[in-house]
Amino acid sequence: MESSSFLDSQSSSPRSWTIFGSFMIFRQISPLVQKHLIKVYFLLCCTLMASVFGVILHMLLNIGGFLTFFATLGCLYSILTSPTHEKKKRVAVLMVLSTLHGATIGPLIELTIDVDPGILVSAFISTAIVFACFSGTALLARRRVFLYLGGFLSSCFSILVWAGFASLIFGDSAALFIIQMYFGLLVFIGYVVVDTQEIIESAHLGNLDYVTDALLLSTDFIAIFARILIIMLEYSSEEKEKKEKKQRK
Repeated sequence: MESSSFLDSQSSSPRSWTIFGSFMIFRQISPLVQKHLIKVYFLLCCTLMASVFGVILHMLLNIGGFLTFFATLGCLYSILTSPTHEKKKRVAVLMVLSTLHGATIGPLIELTIDVDPGILVSAFISTAIVFACFSGTALLARRRVFLYLGGFLSSCFSILVWAGFASLIFGDSAALFIIQMYFGLLVFIGYVVVDTQEIIESAHLGNLDYVTDALLLSTDFIAIFARILIIMLEYSSEEKEKKEKKQRK
Protein backbone atom coordinates (compact mmCIF):
# COMPACT_ATOMS: atom_id res chain seq x y z
CA MET A 1 0.00 0.00 0.00
CA GLU A 2 2.79 2.40 0.92
CA SER A 3 4.70 1.65 -2.27
CA SER A 4 1.61 2.07 -4.43
CA SER A 5 0.75 5.39 -2.76
CA PHE A 6 4.31 6.53 -3.32
CA LEU A 7 4.11 5.68 -7.03
CA ASP A 8 0.73 7.40 -7.26
CA SER A 9 2.17 10.55 -5.74
CA GLN A 10 5.05 10.43 -8.22
CA SER A 11 2.70 10.05 -11.18
CA SER A 12 0.50 12.92 -9.97
CA SER A 13 3.38 15.40 -10.16
CA PRO A 14 5.10 15.65 -13.57
CA ARG A 15 8.19 17.28 -12.12
CA SER A 16 8.56 14.63 -9.41
CA TRP A 17 8.01 11.91 -11.97
CA THR A 18 10.74 13.39 -14.18
CA ILE A 19 13.25 13.52 -11.33
CA PHE A 20 12.32 10.02 -10.17
CA GLY A 21 12.48 8.69 -13.73
CA SER A 22 15.90 10.26 -14.33
CA PHE A 23 17.17 8.73 -11.09
CA MET A 24 15.90 5.31 -12.15
CA ILE A 25 17.58 5.70 -15.55
CA PHE A 26 20.87 6.59 -13.84
CA ARG A 27 20.51 3.46 -11.72
CA GLN A 28 20.62 1.43 -14.95
CA ILE A 29 24.34 2.26 -15.07
CA SER A 30 26.14 -0.60 -13.37
CA PRO A 31 28.33 0.07 -10.28
CA LEU A 32 31.43 -0.85 -12.30
CA VAL A 33 30.60 1.76 -14.94
CA GLN A 34 29.79 4.33 -12.24
CA LYS A 35 33.26 3.82 -10.75
CA HIS A 36 34.72 4.19 -14.24
CA LEU A 37 32.87 7.49 -14.71
CA ILE A 38 34.23 8.77 -11.40
CA LYS A 39 37.77 8.04 -12.64
CA VAL A 40 37.05 9.72 -15.98
CA TYR A 41 35.70 12.94 -14.44
CA PHE A 42 38.44 13.04 -11.81
CA LEU A 43 41.08 12.70 -14.53
CA LEU A 44 39.24 15.34 -16.54
CA CYS A 45 39.63 17.79 -13.64
CA CYS A 46 43.34 16.93 -13.46
CA THR A 47 43.78 17.59 -17.19
CA LEU A 48 42.11 20.98 -16.86
CA MET A 49 44.43 21.87 -13.99
CA ALA A 50 47.39 20.81 -16.16
CA SER A 51 46.08 23.06 -18.95
CA VAL A 52 45.97 25.99 -16.52
CA PHE A 53 49.58 25.21 -15.61
CA GLY A 54 50.41 25.26 -19.33
CA VAL A 55 48.83 28.70 -19.69
CA ILE A 56 50.93 29.95 -16.76
CA LEU A 57 54.07 28.49 -18.36
CA HIS A 58 53.31 30.36 -21.57
CA MET A 59 52.80 33.64 -19.73
CA LEU A 60 56.13 33.18 -17.95
CA LEU A 61 58.24 31.71 -20.77
CA ASN A 62 56.26 32.56 -23.95
CA ILE A 63 56.36 28.97 -25.22
CA GLY A 64 52.89 28.71 -26.79
CA GLY A 65 52.64 28.40 -30.57
CA PHE A 66 53.10 25.95 -33.42
CA LEU A 67 55.81 24.05 -31.54
CA THR A 68 53.55 23.22 -28.61
CA PHE A 69 50.72 22.43 -31.05
CA PHE A 70 52.74 19.79 -32.89
CA ALA A 71 54.08 18.46 -29.57
CA THR A 72 50.45 18.06 -28.49
CA LEU A 73 49.75 15.99 -31.61
CA GLY A 74 52.77 13.82 -30.76
CA CYS A 75 51.44 13.17 -27.26
CA LEU A 76 48.02 12.39 -28.71
CA TYR A 77 49.57 9.80 -31.04
CA SER A 78 51.45 8.28 -28.11
CA ILE A 79 48.26 7.90 -26.04
CA LEU A 80 46.23 6.38 -28.87
CA THR A 81 48.93 3.88 -29.88
CA SER A 82 50.25 2.78 -26.47
CA PRO A 83 48.76 -0.33 -24.80
CA THR A 84 45.89 0.39 -22.41
CA HIS A 85 47.49 -1.60 -19.59
CA GLU A 86 50.32 0.98 -19.35
CA LYS A 87 48.11 3.22 -17.27
CA LYS A 88 50.75 5.24 -15.41
CA LYS A 89 52.62 6.04 -18.63
CA ARG A 90 49.44 7.04 -20.46
CA VAL A 91 48.24 9.25 -17.58
CA ALA A 92 51.65 10.97 -17.49
CA VAL A 93 51.53 11.56 -21.26
CA LEU A 94 47.97 12.90 -20.90
CA MET A 95 49.15 15.41 -18.30
CA VAL A 96 51.97 16.53 -20.61
CA LEU A 97 49.48 16.79 -23.49
CA SER A 98 47.13 18.91 -21.40
CA THR A 99 49.98 21.19 -20.32
CA LEU A 100 51.04 21.66 -23.94
CA HIS A 101 47.41 22.24 -24.95
CA GLY A 102 47.15 24.96 -22.32
CA ALA A 103 50.36 26.54 -23.56
CA THR A 104 49.02 26.45 -27.14
CA ILE A 105 45.96 28.52 -26.22
CA GLY A 106 48.11 30.65 -23.90
CA PRO A 107 48.39 33.56 -26.39
CA LEU A 108 44.58 33.74 -26.54
CA ILE A 109 44.37 33.78 -22.73
CA GLU A 110 47.08 36.44 -22.53
CA LEU A 111 45.22 38.61 -25.04
CA THR A 112 42.01 38.25 -23.05
CA ILE A 113 43.71 39.31 -19.83
CA ASP A 114 45.10 42.40 -21.57
CA VAL A 115 41.64 43.34 -22.88
CA ASP A 116 39.47 42.44 -19.88
CA PRO A 117 40.23 39.72 -17.27
CA GLY A 118 36.51 39.51 -16.50
CA ILE A 119 35.91 37.96 -19.93
CA LEU A 120 38.18 35.06 -19.00
CA VAL A 121 36.21 34.32 -15.82
CA SER A 122 32.86 34.64 -17.59
CA ALA A 123 33.98 32.34 -20.40
CA PHE A 124 35.21 29.65 -18.00
CA ILE A 125 32.04 29.75 -15.89
CA SER A 126 29.88 29.62 -19.02
CA THR A 127 31.86 26.67 -20.35
CA ALA A 128 31.63 24.80 -17.05
CA ILE A 129 27.85 25.31 -16.88
CA VAL A 130 27.31 24.25 -20.51
CA PHE A 131 29.55 21.20 -20.12
CA ALA A 132 27.94 20.10 -16.84
CA CYS A 133 24.40 20.51 -18.19
CA PHE A 134 24.92 18.60 -21.43
CA SER A 135 27.13 15.89 -19.94
CA GLY A 136 24.58 15.49 -17.14
CA THR A 137 21.81 15.23 -19.73
CA ALA A 138 23.68 12.38 -21.41
CA LEU A 139 24.13 10.62 -18.05
CA LEU A 140 20.45 10.86 -17.12
CA ALA A 141 19.00 10.14 -20.57
CA ARG A 142 18.08 6.66 -21.76
CA ARG A 143 21.05 4.64 -22.88
CA ARG A 144 22.11 5.07 -26.53
CA VAL A 145 19.40 7.69 -27.16
CA PHE A 146 21.92 10.28 -28.42
CA LEU A 147 24.42 7.98 -30.15
CA TYR A 148 22.70 8.40 -33.52
CA LEU A 149 23.99 12.01 -33.53
CA GLY A 150 27.57 10.75 -33.93
CA GLY A 151 27.41 10.49 -37.72
CA PHE A 152 25.75 13.87 -38.08
CA LEU A 153 28.36 15.53 -35.85
CA SER A 154 31.17 13.91 -37.83
CA SER A 155 29.77 15.51 -40.99
CA CYS A 156 29.53 18.86 -39.21
CA PHE A 157 33.11 18.50 -37.98
CA SER A 158 34.30 17.92 -41.55
CA ILE A 159 32.65 21.25 -42.46
CA LEU A 160 34.69 22.91 -39.69
CA VAL A 161 37.89 21.36 -41.05
CA TRP A 162 37.19 22.59 -44.58
CA ALA A 163 36.28 26.03 -43.21
CA GLY A 164 39.64 26.10 -41.44
CA PHE A 165 41.46 25.26 -44.69
CA ALA A 166 39.44 27.92 -46.51
CA SER A 167 40.43 30.57 -43.95
CA LEU A 168 44.09 29.65 -44.41
CA ILE A 169 43.88 29.89 -48.19
CA PHE A 170 41.46 32.78 -48.73
CA GLY A 171 41.88 34.64 -45.45
CA ASP A 172 39.38 35.32 -42.68
CA SER A 173 35.86 36.48 -43.48
CA ALA A 174 32.66 37.06 -41.51
CA ALA A 175 31.07 33.89 -42.90
CA LEU A 176 34.06 31.70 -42.02
CA PHE A 177 34.22 33.26 -38.55
CA ILE A 178 30.56 32.40 -37.93
CA ILE A 179 31.10 28.82 -39.14
CA GLN A 180 34.21 28.24 -37.06
CA MET A 181 32.99 29.93 -33.88
CA TYR A 182 29.20 29.71 -33.59
CA PHE A 183 28.64 26.57 -35.66
CA GLY A 184 31.75 25.00 -34.11
CA LEU A 185 30.44 25.80 -30.63
CA LEU A 186 27.20 23.90 -31.36
CA VAL A 187 29.14 20.97 -32.81
CA PHE A 188 31.38 20.53 -29.76
CA ILE A 189 28.43 20.92 -27.39
CA GLY A 190 26.84 18.05 -29.30
CA TYR A 191 30.05 16.06 -28.94
CA VAL A 192 29.85 16.44 -25.15
CA VAL A 193 26.52 14.58 -25.20
CA VAL A 194 27.58 11.93 -27.71
CA ASP A 195 31.01 11.32 -26.16
CA THR A 196 29.49 10.93 -22.69
CA GLN A 197 27.05 8.29 -23.90
CA GLU A 198 29.74 6.53 -25.94
CA ILE A 199 31.91 6.37 -22.80
CA ILE A 200 29.02 4.77 -20.89
CA GLU A 201 28.23 2.25 -23.62
CA SER A 202 31.84 1.26 -24.24
CA ALA A 203 32.31 0.82 -20.48
CA HIS A 204 29.29 -1.50 -20.37
CA LEU A 205 30.98 -3.51 -23.13
CA GLY A 206 34.14 -3.84 -21.03
CA ASN A 207 36.25 -0.96 -22.38
CA LEU A 208 37.37 0.83 -19.20
CA ASP A 209 40.03 3.04 -20.79
CA TYR A 210 39.53 6.10 -18.62
CA VAL A 211 42.59 7.86 -20.08
CA THR A 212 41.17 8.04 -23.61
CA ASP A 213 37.72 8.90 -22.24
CA ALA A 214 39.10 11.81 -20.19
CA LEU A 215 41.04 12.95 -23.26
CA LEU A 216 37.81 13.08 -25.29
CA LEU A 217 35.96 15.15 -22.71
CA SER A 218 38.87 17.52 -22.07
CA THR A 219 39.15 18.16 -25.81
CA ASP A 220 35.45 19.01 -25.92
CA PHE A 221 35.76 21.28 -22.88
CA ILE A 222 38.71 23.28 -24.22
CA ALA A 223 37.16 23.55 -27.70
CA ILE A 224 33.97 25.01 -26.19
CA PHE A 225 35.94 27.30 -23.87
CA ALA A 226 38.11 28.69 -26.67
CA ARG A 227 35.11 29.47 -28.86
CA ILE A 228 33.11 31.11 -26.08
CA LEU A 229 36.18 33.16 -25.20
CA ILE A 230 36.71 34.34 -28.79
CA ILE A 231 33.02 35.19 -29.19
CA MET A 232 33.09 37.24 -25.97
CA LEU A 233 36.27 39.01 -27.10
CA GLU A 234 34.68 39.86 -30.44
CA TYR A 235 31.59 41.21 -28.72
CA SER A 236 33.71 43.26 -26.29
CA SER A 237 35.73 44.80 -29.12
CA GLU A 238 32.54 45.72 -30.99
CA GLU A 239 31.13 47.38 -27.88
CA LYS A 240 34.32 49.40 -27.41
CA GLU A 241 34.19 50.55 -31.03
CA LYS A 242 30.59 51.71 -30.58
CA LYS A 243 31.51 53.66 -27.43
CA GLU A 244 34.45 55.30 -29.19
CA LYS A 245 32.22 56.34 -32.10
CA LYS A 246 29.69 57.87 -29.68
CA GLN A 247 32.44 59.79 -27.89
CA ARG A 248 33.72 61.20 -31.21
CA LYS A 249 30.24 62.43 -32.10
